[in-house]
Amino acid sequence: MNFRRAIAVFRGEHEFHMDLVGPRRRRIWFLISGAMVLLSIGGLLGPGLNLGIDFRGGALLTYPNEAGASAEEIREALAEAGQDDAIVQFTGERQVRVRTAPLDSGERGDVLGALAAESGIEVGQISTEAVGPKWGEQISVKALQGLIVFLVLVSIYISFRFEWKMAIGGITSLVHDLAITAGVYAWVGREVTPETVIAVLTILGYSLYDTVVIFDRIKENVAQTATLAREGYGPVVNRSLNQVFMRSFNTTITTLFPITALMLFGGETLKGFAFALFVGVVLGGYSSLFVAAPLVTVLKEREQRFAEIRDRVARREDLAAVRGEKAPAPETHERRELVTAAPRPSASTAPRRRPKKKSRSKRKKR
Repeated sequence: MNFRRAIAVFRGEHEFHMDLVGPRRRRIWFLISGAMVLLSIGGLLGPGLNLGIDFRGGALLTYPNEAGASAEEIREALAEAGQDDAIVQFTGERQVRVRTAPLDSGERGDVLGALAAESGIEVGQISTEAVGPKWGEQISVKALQGLIVFLVLVSIYISFRFEWKMAIGGITSLVHDLAITAGVYAWVGREVTPETVIAVLTILGYSLYDTVVIFDRIKENVAQTATLAREGYGPVVNRSLNQVFMRSFNTTITTLFPITALMLFGGETLKGFAFALFVGVVLGGYSSLFVAAPLVTVLKEREQRFAEIRDRVARREDLAAVRGEKAPAPETHERRELVTAAPRPSASTAPRRRPKKKSRSKRKKR
């Protein structure tokens, strides 16, 4: 594909055309996804997830910020006191909430003294509250319950709207996205907070939306029984992916723009939320095209009627190769229009009209 053609495809002036779900390409996508999932499992078993204070328990400190210290200055003071992973939040104009790891008597005095000196207040003005890991456990349980309900409802919807084999492809792509997102967090070492859990549940909806759009196009093209009987299920899925590829690509890119802006210019909480969204949106766009659709193709081509069509197409291509002929290309929408449109006769090829003969009555009058 040359540069002009690529620009035309990107702008939607020409249809994207590439083999995306052929047998060889399917192996490539499955190998890539399998390698990423194995790496993610290795990250979860090795470094593991860096759970935040909300999940492992800690101390909650609340106090007025009389000196107007910034969040960065407060973090530096806490780092000097031995609390590098503390979370600093401003709840009002001059109210600060700090979450730290569990503090013993010695650490508690150092932390309170550092915060009091940085904010220009007395140590007695700092309210201290112990936070156990129970709250984080409750969040995890509720998130897991919501995830299970979500997957069940998605399976029922896709099975009713399309078919159960497409439901398997959709659920597999969602689990694929969850596993790799968790692996990315394990290897990068980013802290897992309640905001991360919310972001992960959000990206599942985005991934499902893209998958349903692709399945809907496949269903429309499969409804053309003549094309399906001539080419088989795999080529029909490939045409469907080519038709929606640039749409999915452009949707993913435009979604990543505001997320990237949050990652660069947002606060600490927004940056963590945006990072999970960024990873999930990229994985959702990939899995919809290269996991869900190829998996459905594999499952459908095992059916007897589609297996027979595939074998018939393969025999026809082999026969054409033996004869040294070129196998007939799949008939596209543009080609059908060219075939069915009747050519208009040109001036050179149009038949000439003979002049009308005069009637006998007119010749007698003359």
